Amino acid sequence: MRMVFGLVLLVGIALAGGAVYLAKDRIAQYQVANAQAQAALAQVVPTKPVFVATGPLKYGQRLKEEDVRVVQWPVNAIPEGAFLNLDAEALLQAEAELLEIAELIPDFLPEFEDDAEEEAYEIVSRDPLFPDNTTKQRVVLRTIEKGEAILTVKVTEPGEDTGLTSRLEPGKRAYALKVDVSSGVSGFLRPGDRVDVYWTGRVNLAGDGDKGEVTKLIEAGVKLIAIDQSAGRQLDEAVIASTVTVSATPQQVAALAQAQQTGKLSLSLVGAEDTSIATAIEVDQRSLLGIATAEIKAEVAKEQVCTIRTRRGAEVVELPIPCTN
Repeated sequence: MRMVFGLVLLVGIALAGGAVYLAKDRIAQYQVANAQAQAALAQVVPTKPVFVATGPLKYGQRLKEEDVRVVQWPVNAIPEGAFLNLDAEALLQAEAELLEIAELIPDFLPEFEDDAEEEAYEIVSRDPLFPDNTTKQRVVLRTIEKGEAILTVKVTEPGEDTGLTSRLEPGKRAYALKVDVSSGVSGFLRPGDRVDVYWTGRVNLAGDGDKGEVTKLIEAGVKLIAIDQSAGRQLDEAVIASTVTVSATPQQVAALAQAQQTGKLSLSLVGAEDTSIATAIEVDQRSLLGIATAEIKAEVAKEQVCTIRTRRGAEVVELPIPCTN
């Protein structure tokens, strides 16, 4: 009997020890899972669905649904003017995924519920990329690379024209300049570039003498909006243009028209990152060759004196008289 009691006692102790061991193991697993859930939670970044290009989009191309796809973009890094996917079902799915993570840590659940609900039901105050109430398509205004977000400044409104008028800022006018291979920077000009405009001609001003040929900077940082009949920025090869169209104020247009009629214009390409402002620049033949301007002294006219000769006794004297001529 004592042996049976002892055996039962040993079995009970063994079972109790096993239960404690299993409990410790389960607690350890829970702690590991809890730590992993907290780490995953810390890495969760709020995102929103943004439309991006599936491939390169060029100027004048009509934007179709197969040209874009939706990616989850971090909220704090969404570019200004990006088009969001306003599909409520997609937002609710994102909310559900967030709540699944939040359920692992009950203390954080209320905060996640608020964030997920705000994400799912936020009202976005902008037009959709493909409106349901129209069949008119948007057209690409600027080159968009693969994976780049679709921005409002790079596409037209649905059905809007893509002419030069959409590229002119308020108060600006489009004006065409004649160029050739040398004055047009060997064909490497592109719409969107900025150029300095130089005028070369002969200046003859009253009292200033003849300076010969003069080259002067007349306009700085003028923006190009078209090359010949193309307003697209194609970078695959150089194009020898015969005309370039610039965006200028009415006063600049008048100055460019006068300069084009009275001399030769040359364009100088400004660097994309160059923010310097060109100062007044003028070079003539004398300054180019380092020839000093000779100072011409005006001759002083001698005072005219009129006299007559008369005899006084044995002497002949000259007497001054008023000049009649």
